Amino acid sequence: MTLNSTAAHQKLVERDKEMIPTVLIRAMFILCLCVLVIVTYASLTDRPLSAVPPSEDVVPVVTERSIQIYAEMDGSARVLDLDGSVIATFEQDEGGFIAGVYRVLERERGAVGALASDPIRLVRFADGRLGLRDDLTDFRAELVGFGADNEAAFARLLEE
Repeated sequence: MTLNSTAAHQKLVERDKEMIPTVLIRAMFILCLCVLVIVTYASLTDRPLSAVPPSEDVVPVVTERSIQIYAEMDGSARVLDLDGSVIATFEQDEGGFIAGVYRVLERERGAVGALASDPIRLVRFADGRLGLRDDLTDFRAELVGFGADNEAAFARLLEE
């Protein structure tokens, strides 16, 4: 190596060291270790879950509707009542979340040998929350966690 190439190599090594400071890397590992300690402590002491919504025993169901969801991979979806009447039809650009729920049901129900299009309960609780309840797989989804637009799409299904 020549003197110029050695100097250039040294500059590259110094630049790489400056891109991620050692202090930052150490802080990252300390943070990961702290999280691991907290999770281990919570697991070993059987701490109760604190961010779980109240059950149906605590907050009663006000409105309930059994629906069947049929969806395509392109995001379009159709929602039917138990008697087969169409509640709503969603085009590709508006049914993405409902089609996503269908895919989750497909995976969950496939594990127990049920069809994704079997009825699922859409419920509104006394406190205003909306949720999906699947009696076949014990799947539960609180729709408030998916954003106002996605919750509104299911709220519309209760009203129609």
